[in-house]
Amino acid sequence: MSSFDLTGKTALVTGSTRGLGLAFAQALADAGARVAVNGRTVEAAEAAAATISGAVAAPFDVTDEDAVATGVAELGPVDILVNNAGMARRKSLETWTLEEWQHMLDINLTSAFLVARAVAPGMIERGGGKIVNVCSVMSQLAREGIATYGATKGGLKMLTQGMCADWARHNIQANAIGPGYFTTDLTRALQEDAVFDEWLRQRVPTGRWGRPEELAGAVVFLASAASDFVNGQILYVDGGLTAVV
Repeated sequence: MSSFDLTGKTALVTGSTRGLGLAFAQALADAGARVAVNGRTVEAAEAAAATISGAVAAPFDVTDEDAVATGVAELGPVDILVNNAGMARRKSLETWTLEEWQHMLDINLTSAFLVARAVAPGMIERGGGKIVNVCSVMSQLAREGIATYGATKGGLKMLTQGMCADWARHNIQANAIGPGYFTTDLTRALQEDAVFDEWLRQRVPTGRWGRPEELAGAVVFLASAASDFVNGQILYVDGGLTAVV
């Protein structure tokens, strides 16, 4: 089990003040990592970091190139990066404005590029690192009302593979997690929608929503030496959603 031990490693988890990001941060800390909790405000990052033993706050806007560069430099060497920051908005594609489209791209896709680009030189210099991008079942599947979200998550899937292509020779493993539907604050409206809830329970082979803590094993695996020969892949954690029609 020593290959899963993250003692001595520093892990930066973007968008980790709540929801799945906070669950990822807790899982990495439980495996021994020094975790940096990221959010847009100092207050949110510090409050979330205080709930995790040994964690530090890393408040910066992941869509701001200069803020990313400064935030990463202040944090010091990053051994593990989890690009989790993201947003979802549900409405029909023809009603989206260009400004809304760009905002979604910036948060869900450009942020992953900016933060990975900031930590990669240090990983290359030190001879290795782990990047885990948080994709989605919508990296593979489409559903009415979330075309823009799916487009960004599909782009993140290909960015993951591109990171593998460019950085694998430097002993950097870039992989992704594809969560299905999990019970978080961000999905509360869907959980409370009786029609959607019934559809989900019928559609997912396990017949239920996922719990954030059920992502712990996946993120620790992809962040640890246990996955040293795994690169450019998406590990779907979805109760079987993407496996069946």
